[in-house]
Amino acid sequence: MPRSALIVIDMLNRYEHDDAEPLRDSVRAVIEPMARLIAEAKEAGACLVYVNDNHGDWTVGREALTEWALQGADPSLIEPIAPEDDVPLLVKARHSIFYETQLEYLLREREVEHIVLVGQVTEQCILYSALDGYIRHFGVTVPRDAVAHIHADLADAALKMMEINMRAEITDAAAALRRLTESATEARPV
Repeated sequence: MPRSALIVIDMLNRYEHDDAEPLRDSVRAVIEPMARLIAEAKEAGACLVYVNDNHGDWTVGREALTEWALQGADPSLIEPIAPEDDVPLLVKARHSIFYETQLEYLLREREVEHIVLVGQVTEQCILYSALDGYIRHFGVTVPRDAVAHIHADLADAALKMMEINMRAEITDAAAALRRLTESATEARPV
């Protein structure tokens, strides 16, 4: 099985933008399986990386970005998934986790061939990141119960596009965890 990485996308958010209410509702529905997936993947030794929008602040790092998000409208959506200090966190300025970031280099260095995408927003950053991963020859998995959306109909369409056009595996968090755990076990030296 190819080595897999769990990528947590854009979960450090203050939820104070125009379309925050439907996004917060969606995050509430997926935060538990997402947090469990993150914790169990980390415990299993899977490769885990956070990639987050810098929200226009080019000086921001992990601590400042996390604190900024925790001071927003709903810290209960941040606390369960806040990145720990020993997990890489890369910042981005656009929709794709790959666009002008060091992510591809980090993944290649760790011999990752497959990415599991969780976070927000399904019909935006998850979709564009899946496409960029696919064109870079990474396998892609998206657990539908660990991604949040603003528009449910667009999210459904995005998941279908990822499945058909990008050959992404659309699954649930439990199946994604099995992939990550098996991948981490096989990657360990004997």
